[in-house]
Amino acid sequence: MQIEIEARSGFCFGVKRAIEMAEAALRQGEELYCLGAIVHNEEETARLHQMGMEEATHRQLEALSGKPVLLRAHGEPPETYDRIQENDIQVIDGTCPVVRKLQKRVRKAFEERPEAQILIYGKKGHPEVVGLEGQTAFQAIVVGDDDGDLKKIDFQRAVVLFSQTTMSQEGFRDLAERIRQGMKEAGADPDHLLSVNDTICRQVSRRGPAIKEFAQKHDVIIFVSGLGSSNGRYLYGLCKEVNQRSFLVSSEKELKKEWFSGAQSAGISGATSTPLWQMERMAETIKELL
Repeated sequence: MQIEIEARSGFCFGVKRAIEMAEAALRQGEELYCLGAIVHNEEETARLHQMGMEEATHRQLEALSGKPVLLRAHGEPPETYDRIQENDIQVIDGTCPVVRKLQKRVRKAFEERPEAQILIYGKKGHPEVVGLEGQTAFQAIVVGDDDGDLKKIDFQRAVVLFSQTTMSQEGFRDLAERIRQGMKEAGADPDHLLSVNDTICRQVSRRGPAIKEFAQKHDVIIFVSGLGSSNGRYLYGLCKEVNQRSFLVSSEKELKKEWFSGAQSAGISGATSTPLWQMERMAETIKELL
């Protein structure tokens, strides 16, 4: 059987950068704490834990005075930096440069457009979204794909719309159109009141069309993703749209021989938080299974 790992899969730039920063600190023999899970992938977090990295919560910051703490790629709200400074913590800032730029744009809009509602298209409670909300003193309105979220918006007031970097462009465009319609129905002019800022990461957005093409090439698709990865669920859904023999796994232990019955080829892909080594191990396990 032919087995191919999708060329575009593996860590996105921001995650790769944060993990390399963690590895560099650990190689120096330092103790290292990460504020939250460094990545939504259980296998990768376990690997870094074996190297000596510990996971810490925001509640534990006061107890980490003087210790090195890594901030993950998702970014943090300003109050986290204040607490880090207050407790003399050695910060290793792994915030993705794309996310950092977005944070600055959200903060600028909040400060310069006091009359406007700042909207963030994203997953409420997602670490990146929490960091973005923090730029607005948590006054931003978080809106997802649920129509009920639109009730949070005053369609007669100005709206500045941003997006979590890992959301789908289709969903973002759909939301922008629904806001336009809501404004028109409220007797307002969206051309005057609505500012749309597509802040979805281009590395992420380009993966959608590519992964559909990849999924159509193979008889079976094995999509590897951590259980908590929203990006993983989205990309897996795209695979499933074009190839019903697509299977979502978080570990090679979940692979089943019957999935490959009669198949001539298998494609392996993963979320932006899935390490290449895990997909390579998945390929080896499939060979052994068959």
